[in-house]
Amino acid sequence: MVREFLDSEHDRFNRADFIESDPISIPHRYTHKEDREISGFLTATISWGQRQGILKNAMRMMELMDDQPHAFLLDSSKVDWQRFSRYVHRTFNGSDSMLFIDCLSVLYRKKGGLHQIFSKSFQAANGDMGLAISKFRSEFFGDKLPGRTGKHFSDPNRNSAAKRLCMYLRWMVRLDNRGVDFGLWSDIPTSSLMCPLDVHSGRVARGLGILQRSQNDWKAVEELSKNLRMFDPIDPCKYDFALFGGGVSERHS
Repeated sequence: MVREFLDSEHDRFNRADFIESDPISIPHRYTHKEDREISGFLTATISWGQRQGILKNAMRMMELMDDQPHAFLLDSSKVDWQRFSRYVHRTFNGSDSMLFIDCLSVLYRKKGGLHQIFSKSFQAANGDMGLAISKFRSEFFGDKLPGRTGKHFSDPNRNSAAKRLCMYLRWMVRLDNRGVDFGLWSDIPTSSLMCPLDVHSGRVARGLGILQRSQNDWKAVEELSKNLRMFDPIDPCKYDFALFGGGVSERHS
């Protein structure tokens, strides 16, 4: 019964007409791998709050990068980054965005980009996704001290659910014939992905009996993802569409 519901809701929401109103629409504006990686990462970073606000402010970020995120990271200077000084999305402000741009610039100029550092982190973590994300975070900030900006890059090592990072990894890794996720990082197995968890998806998961833990933390992510692998061991994160969809239906009922 639970699997039938999950499969049905997955089919309902994992389709191209889902894209327009979702944050994934921002990286879908681009065709080059690096532009999709960068725009997706920055969009995922600010993906909390009202979706219209997320889309508006993600677009503003892209405009500040001359709508060429990869080229901007390679060719811009700290003087150019000042254009972000007045940027704000909820608690993500100008200083946060400039540090993220600085870190991304270093990654793409010197370290091969987001894909390469995540792949190295995943290998170093022996496939442990929580540890891989923690290593990814450390590599992202490098020798910089993130201070308050660090809260915008969640760390499973501190038992954070890391919802936005899990969502971003779904975008980059999953590939099917639905046209939503990108499948750009094919060296990362879909079986290792962890399901994004927030208040709404957690409530739906508990209602279905596939999550018992009351806190929405990394331990809950591990429990939920383990249970979803019983329904699809190869691609458990596809059920993010079902849990998200259930949350949407619940919020509008």
